[in-house]
Amino acid sequence: MLNPAMDKPGVRENLPEIRRAEMAAAREILGVWQQFLGYVDSGLPGPGEPLPDDCFARTPVEQAAGRLVALIRSFRPHVIITYDETGGYPHPDHVHTHRVTVAAFDAAGDAASYPEAGAPWQPSKLYYHGALSKAWFQTMHDALTARGLDSPMAGVLAEFPADAPEPAFTTRVPCAEHFATRDRALLAHATQIDPAGGFMLHDRDVEREVWPTEDYHLARSHVEVTLPEDDLFAGLRPAG
Repeated sequence: MLNPAMDKPGVRENLPEIRRAEMAAAREILGVWQQFLGYVDSGLPGPGEPLPDDCFARTPVEQAAGRLVALIRSFRPHVIITYDETGGYPHPDHVHTHRVTVAAFDAAGDAASYPEAGAPWQPSKLYYHGALSKAWFQTMHDALTARGLDSPMAGVLAEFPADAPEPAFTTRVPCAEHFATRDRALLAHATQIDPAGGFMLHDRDVEREVWPTEDYHLARSHVEVTLPEDDLFAGLRPAG
């Protein structure tokens, strides 16, 4: 429960139902279709604590990839986005999502893999999302302090190792005009996002000025590309 205002009677007892409602609100804001694969959240165990027996992170990659392959073959996307091998941060479900998505990307176009999951469909491009890198936090911190504004980034920066690698972005998509919609969708996850803390504290006008993009790493492509890109669908749009 990351939003103190939501830590009240009736919430923890009904958290699965509430989280599903939050997701429904977020997808309506974004105008997207969304589907759960049906696994149990693994949580974020402390040092030495085991993962729940039936959680997603304990699910064999082959099993979970089969469910995702079925969705890929049904929806037939050209582009797939997932976490990199670190999970963005070391949440077991994030790391496992990376493994499962990469396996499903490779298997979806192979008729011999998961034949029960429908006709083959090969997505063209696989990206790793590069949100909230150390470079982003440092840039925002420097920009805020240079303008005499309070920076909520210092504490987060202190948690990064000194030798944290520079992000290997191949694709930076300008989207500053959509930051307000992004924030509304994020805040829809009210049990997880504190509107008075964390990511919600920095000045959005400064962010639009100094880091107006969402950033990705093109991990695999079945179409010819020219890097760097500013469009996830580069190489896929009709000419002219």
